[in-house]
Amino acid sequence: MSHPPAEGKVRIDKWLWAARFFKTRSLASQAVDGGKVHCNGERIKPARAVRVGDKLHLRQGPYEIMVIVRALSERRGPASEAALLYEETPESVAARAVLKEQLRVEPTFENKGRPTKRDRRHIIRFTEGH
Repeated sequence: MSHPPAEGKVRIDKWLWAARFFKTRSLASQAVDGGKVHCNGERIKPARAVRVGDKLHLRQGPYEIMVIVRALSERRGPASEAALLYEETPESVAARAVLKEQLRVEPTFENKGRPTKRDRRHIIRFTEGH
């Protein structure tokens, strides 16, 4: 595992990148700026230092993830090392599993773009009541 920083704190955007929540540091920074990451219940900025024991709440797409910081790293390593940097709460794991199942069961709407001539005829028939 990479060496922990001497002062015991790391920028949140660097940590999120090192923990492999985001592919690039700039994406992590944008997520923090956009309010998708909260630390100990507070909205934060990308330069905010994260410490061991902090509780992070992340939103990635439809999923909400709650993690507790277990270790610090400024360097991005293999996924096996990144998994050691945090611990996901049991409530978060359960909620994600439920949401994943709901998304799997729900029908998806595919927008194919502009309606075809046939689609338009059906729409006209439906709206005029014929």
